Amino acid sequence: MSFLQLQPINGISQILVGTPFPHKKCARKTLLLRPQAVPSRTQRIMESVSVSGEVGGAGGAYSYEALKRLDQLWSSICSAQDVVQEPQQVVSTIPSLFTSSDLVDKAEGSYDVIVCGGTLGIFIATALCARGLRVAIVERNVLKGREQEWNISKKELLELVEVGILEEDDIERVTAAKFNPNRCGFERKGDIWVSDILNLGVSPVRLIEIVKKRFISLGGVFFEGFSVSSINVYEDAAVLKLSGDKILSSRLIIDAMGNFSPIVKQIRRGRKPDGVCLVVGTCGRGFKNNSISDVIFSSSTVKKVGGSKAQYFWEAFPAGSGPLDRTTYMFTYVEPQPGSPKLEELLEEYWNLMPEYQGVSLDNLEILRVIYGIFPTYRESPLPAAFSRVLQFGDASGIQSPVSFGGFGSLTRHLGRLSAGIHEAISGDYLDSYNLSLLNPYMPNLSASWLFQRAMSAKQQTDVPEDFINELLYANFSCMQRLGDPVLRPFLQDVVQFGALSKTLGLVMLTRPQILPSIFKQVGVPVLLDWSRHFLMLGYYTFLATFADPIVRPFLNTLPSKTSFRWKRHLEAWKYGAGLDYKL
Repeated sequence: MSFLQLQPINGISQILVGTPFPHKKCARKTLLLRPQAVPSRTQRIMESVSVSGEVGGAGGAYSYEALKRLDQLWSSICSAQDVVQEPQQVVSTIPSLFTSSDLVDKAEGSYDVIVCGGTLGIFIATALCARGLRVAIVERNVLKGREQEWNISKKELLELVEVGILEEDDIERVTAAKFNPNRCGFERKGDIWVSDILNLGVSPVRLIEIVKKRFISLGGVFFEGFSVSSINVYEDAAVLKLSGDKILSSRLIIDAMGNFSPIVKQIRRGRKPDGVCLVVGTCGRGFKNNSISDVIFSSSTVKKVGGSKAQYFWEAFPAGSGPLDRTTYMFTYVEPQPGSPKLEELLEEYWNLMPEYQGVSLDNLEILRVIYGIFPTYRESPLPAAFSRVLQFGDASGIQSPVSFGGFGSLTRHLGRLSAGIHEAISGDYLDSYNLSLLNPYMPNLSASWLFQRAMSAKQQTDVPEDFINELLYANFSCMQRLGDPVLRPFLQDVVQFGALSKTLGLVMLTRPQILPSIFKQVGVPVLLDWSRHFLMLGYYTFLATFADPIVRPFLNTLPSKTSFRWKRHLEAWKYGAGLDYKL
């Protein structure tokens, strides 16, 4: 891209125009123009990178124009008081005296399940197809995976095999990169090394292509290039209206449209999120030391960015596109409020800090793509069903961790129980909002993770030392390492367990009692009191899953079908809410 080069005077560009006058000396007139903005380094870099293959879903866009649009959305969230904007009423419940028959006659298809949003929705759709249900997917774009890899462990990929989505041989085909060991680093403190944690780079392009073929072979149907206009929920069906006046009918609608789903906005009444993870990064070529990964690396101090403060964290992984290719992320946790840093401001910081972090000069790198995203989360999560015949799934349900914001990892963990529960709900016609809410139940281990997110967010006005967050993380990880794999590995894979958490907190208090006052200042007493409630519930769910489950389970087959369905969901809530589904 070329720019008109003008000479600036006091920040204002000017053009000097010479005009001859008869019998007089040539006069020089100065024509003042509007200031011409100098492109930021981020803009220059992003506009020099070839952008292709942008797709839907988080992290699927790479262009500078898309970055500016996302920053505008982020600014509107930050500037809002409580409600970002009045949400569109997408879902309407029709009184029971009406039936769907008139609209169903006009429908182009009738299904057991329609999944809205295909990037992650393809997984639950295929799992349900494998159970013999008639399933369709509605996707506003062409359904394909993004270029940027998903980092995951083999353990989670095997869960896709268990539910019938992949064959075990497919794992090798979708894995673009493998790397070990993996570091948890703390600047000026030390490093902790683990193996086989987030050590696979999975190609979403290959993975979704394989799952898409599997879905079609099982009888699944696609409606690509259509967005959701409205959903009318009747007593006997849900009628989905798409752009272009296309009408579909289904017994159940699954909302897999992600963090910014219009249905979720309606349910949450446009309320601004309680916390946000801002992520920027690149995939670049030219890294010579490219065999290990960083699961997390924390900066030593809180840094000033724009009109705010931020604690930076890093991740870095070898990329599957070439032996010298590497993906590096910089992220931070913030509360959405005026003055919070924009993504472009974080990218400007990234260009300054990444070379020192990775030990390489920007001049020696070829930037293949620039990555960015905002990941909102709410304390009231997972999101229970607000309507009959409509269920949130994946990021839309809020079931992802408020610390890692890893939608794909949480999806694989819960896919087995959700596909089984949804199949049973459809078979028994338990599709009212109460029964569907049992599929997205309260999970105390997820709620307890909020303390960690708050502890890792920089306070704007506080007398906590600027290196406190780095010190706290190192203390916790060191204690978990001393306690061994049964404590450390579940935490690194987003699973919080009562026993492991109790041991870690106890050891931190015994070995580092001097940091306790700063913890109270950092997170605040109200947050600690709220967390204590979830911590006690975590212990209670652990007790129920360990001792009550074996007593109740043998009687499930003797109960009426609806009662049995509900008790199965309670048992799952205890098990998953206590993190006892995780096995080493």
